[in-house]
Amino acid sequence: MDLEVLSIAANTDNNRNIENRTHVSKLKNSVCGDEMQIELILKNEKILDFGYQGKSCVYCQASASLLSKISINNQKEKINDLCDKAELYFNDDVKIIDKKWNSLKKLIKKKNINKKDCILLPFKTLKKIVSS
Repeated sequence: MDLEVLSIAANTDNNRNIENRTHVSKLKNSVCGDEMQIELILKNEKILDFGYQGKSCVYCQASASLLSKISINNQKEKINDLCDKAELYFNDDVKIIDKKWNSLKKLIKKKNINKKDCILLPFKTLKKIVSS
């Protein structure tokens, strides 16, 4: 087990319900059974708050933790774009170049390709909200 992934997953600041949420999305990974629910407060196309809960592995939890941190105070459109590109970042030919997303390099890398579905579940869950 990668200690850096454990450390990221241990940050549970946003692992919570948001009572006055404006949007919610829930998905289940058909491969491993991980479940993820994301709740947002969106106002004027900007993510003001982000909460997540799930029954999932440490890779999925770490992904949700990182995604929650970088989504807050970002425009919905930019996060939608990030969700679209997340899968491509597992390919060595496509690099994360936006400094705002640099923290994702700790998790989204070729070394973790066997956990790709787990890592991408929070992105797919969030995509259901930010793509509309």
